[in-house]
This record gives sequence, structure tokens and C-alpha cells, in this order.
Amino acid sequence: MKNGILGLLLLVAFGSNAQDKKSEDIKSIKSMCGCYEVEFNFAETFQYSKDPNYKPSKTKYEYGLEWVELVEDTPNKIAMQHLLIVSDSMIIKHWRQDWEFENTKFYQFYKDKTWKFVTLPKSAVKGQWTQRVYQVDDSPRYEGTATWLHVDGRNYWTNTTDAPLPRREYTTRDDYNVLKRTNTHEITKEGWIHDQDNEKLIRDDAGKDVLLAKEKGYDVYKKVADSKCKSAQKFWAENAPLWKNVRTKWASVFARDKDLNLETLVDKQQLYEHLFDLKPTASKAESDKIIDSFVKK
Repeated sequence: MKNGILGLLLLVAFGSNAQDKKSEDIKSIKSMCGCYEVEFNFAETFQYSKDPNYKPSKTKYEYGLEWVELVEDTPNKIAMQHLLIVSDSMIIKHWRQDWEFENTKFYQFYKDKTWKFVTLPKSAVKGQWTQRVYQVDDSPRYEGTATWLHVDGRNYWTNTTDAPLPRREYTTRDDYNVLKRTNTHEITKEGWIHDQDNEKLIRDDAGKDVLLAKEKGYDVYKKVADSKCKSAQKFWAENAPLWKNVRTKWASVFARDKDLNLETLVDKQQLYEHLFDLKPTASKAESDKIIDSFVKK
């Protein structure tokens, strides 16, 4: 009898600790919302090309003002939309990040415009959060699962996963086709940091990789008054229904649970160009039709 009571008490204590840990995770994730002055830093650190004429990417320093909007908030899923403020009259829908607790279904980037669908056992993701990162048109970029750590006064999450080339690279480079990213998101007193250690890979059709170069990324998000991002908040209030339709459509595509292959161009335009041309009042049928035209059967 005593052993039974002791076991029950331990089970209750373990469940309570797990719930406290999850609450701390959610607090860290949601703290990335708000208005931020952002410093973007990227530098190629090591080159492995045997080509004597190889030219590394130029070191990049850029600054911006960004609003991170909470667009979904449930016990097991949190979605946040980034909006880049160029000026009060020019707001760019930037990347989106979703966080899902103990997710087992993944679209892992393979190469070019292809993602492989994989599943993991529940035991492999226990207590973990999947971060999914999306393009400006809400098509997939990359995703990975890991545990949020709250130790020694630090709150951070680290994962390594394959990804397509970022916009800053695919508009200028075609000598590699996979960016293996090690991403660390760390919450700080001033805001948060997106720390990256990346590998630029050449992947062939058989899946064999050749390392071309390594890269360091260090993006610093410094929180400022929400009032500085009023223009982005206004933009999102007007455009949120359109992009909710787009997210809903993509969710139905992902729910097929099979490999995904996307067209690069349709009618000589990229997906984001088609969607950005839509008015905020566009119907779901209009945005659905555009996305369907890019999803290969």
C-alpha cells in the first residue's frame, strides 16, 4: 500500500514538473513576439572549394525594424508572423515561425524544391518543440525538433536541420543547393538572439553531400516600444484574413503526409509574387488556386 501511494506521489510530482517546464517553454517562445530593432550579421568563415576562383559571399551587416505578431496560441501550438518595416507605408510580410509541442510529423528539406515527409516515434520527441520556419509566401523552408533548456540563467533551444538557400543567397549564388543550419534561439534581457552555424552543401541526386563552405549568422533582436511598430500592426489587421486563408490551404497540403515538390515559377513568376499581388479582400478560392498551381502532383 505504501509503495502504491509513493508511486502515485512520484507520478503526480513528475507530471507537475513537466507541466511547469512546458509553461516555461511557452513563456520563452511567446517572449519573441513584439516590436524589435534587428541587427542581421552573416559571414562566410571557412571555404572548402577546390576552385581557385571561388568567391565567398560578402560579409553582411543589415539593420531593420520588425514586428512579430502572435497569430495562433493554443496549448500545443504557437504561430508568429514576422513583418519587416521598411517605412510606415511599406511593410513586407517576412518569415513565419510555428512551434508545436511533441510533434511527430516532419517535412525535411531534401534539395532544390523538394521536402521529404518523415515521422518520428513519440518517444523521440517527448518534451520537445518543433520549430517550423516558412517562406514569405508561407511555403515551407525548414523544421526541426529539440528541447528548450532553462539552465544557468539561460533560456535557449538548439537544432540542426537542412534548409533551402536563404533569399540573400539564392538571388546571387547557384553553386550549392542545401544549407545545413544549426539554429539557436536564446531569450535575453534585451530581447532574443538567433545564432546560426551553417554549412553550405552541394547535394547530388543520390543524396551525397560535398561541403563547400561554412557560415556564421548572428541576428540580434532588441525589444523596443510596441508603438514603434504601429504601421506593421495596421498592415496585419488589414491583411490577416488573406494570409489566414493561405495558411489554411498550406495546412491541407501538409495534411497529405507525403513528399512535397514545388514549382519554381508559374507564368514566369514566383509564388510570393503571385500572392503579394492579391488584394487583402481576395477570396480563399483565389489564393487556393495559386498555391495549387505550384504544388506538383
